[in-house]
Amino acid sequence: MITNFTKLPAVLLLADGTVFYGKAAGKIGTTTGEICFNTGMTGYQEIFTDPSYFGQIMVTTNAHIGNYGIAHEEVESGHIQIAGLVCKNYNIYYTRKQAQESIQDYFQEQNIVSISDIDTRQLVRHIRDKGAMNAIISSEILDIDELKKKLDEVPSMDGLELSSKVSTTETYTFGDENAKYKVAVLDLGVKKNILRNFHDRDIYAKVFPAKTTFAEMEKDFAPNGYFISNGPGDPAAMPYAVETVKEILKSEKPMFGICLGHQLLALANDIPTKKMFNGHRGLNHPVKNIIKDHCEVTSQNHGFGVVPEAVRASDKVEITHVNLNDKSIEGIRVKGKKAFSVQYHPESSPGPHDSRYLFDDFIELMK
Repeated sequence: MITNFTKLPAVLLLADGTVFYGKAAGKIGTTTGEICFNTGMTGYQEIFTDPSYFGQIMVTTNAHIGNYGIAHEEVESGHIQIAGLVCKNYNIYYTRKQAQESIQDYFQEQNIVSISDIDTRQLVRHIRDKGAMNAIISSEILDIDELKKKLDEVPSMDGLELSSKVSTTETYTFGDENAKYKVAVLDLGVKKNILRNFHDRDIYAKVFPAKTTFAEMEKDFAPNGYFISNGPGDPAAMPYAVETVKEILKSEKPMFGICLGHQLLALANDIPTKKMFNGHRGLNHPVKNIIKDHCEVTSQNHGFGVVPEAVRASDKVEITHVNLNDKSIEGIRVKGKKAFSVQYHPESSPGPHDSRYLFDDFIELMK
């Protein structure tokens, strides 16, 4: 069923004053956030529901969005996490038999304001050259001066702590309680497919709210290992999580971190993080594992990264993975500890399966 869809005019305004005119998509209204782009050719539903995108307006470089509909079992969290969508072709009619509804019904149900019929190639080139910035989409206010006033009130992503806003509020478990291994998951915005990968490897996971301490997790669950999840916001604004990671390291128990978890492991070892000019977002980023001497195509989603010079100068960690596009640090492990992390997303939802061996590496540390 496709309801209440009329291509009304809409406007996209960037913080630098650049304006794009298009057509309304999703709910009629106004939304704000940091604008970024994803280079993936598929997986739009997984992108929409990834908690790491909380507070961001997503531009998709793929020309057709919505063409295979929405399948409820393919979400990565309980609801849509992006603040809004910018796309070229917004397809309300879909052909996949497994889908239950159209993107338009999905967005209306979850109050997502979006804009289509934009020249996304021009927009992406602009963002790539000018860097990440805030933006506003509106299909109810078309006056640029009024939109500028609203946009001026939006805080920068730099310095924002957002993980506590997307984390679970109550602990819950995932998998078979009789599984061989138990893993405590610190939920900073964990994706469901990470938990599925644990379950597939005979791991029973217990997921804890973002601000749970190491002592609380250890007393409650006594796990074989700890996992620090992906999530949104500035890692430097999360001293509570850095302290938890430090306590895990002291315990000598195995630890695995993904994306935000990678940045927090770096901070726990006195390696600073920084906001990137443009983050890495897509399913096609080449990374080299310099320990195993092989390359993999990876799924990525981050706007912050560790400072490469600080990693190379550190006597606490060693580099395991490097991005072949810009030489940024994609993986580290702590010397003398059973602790490692990667900047990208080996759970591959969406995106290639090249990196799923990292879950097996984690199990090896717990044996």
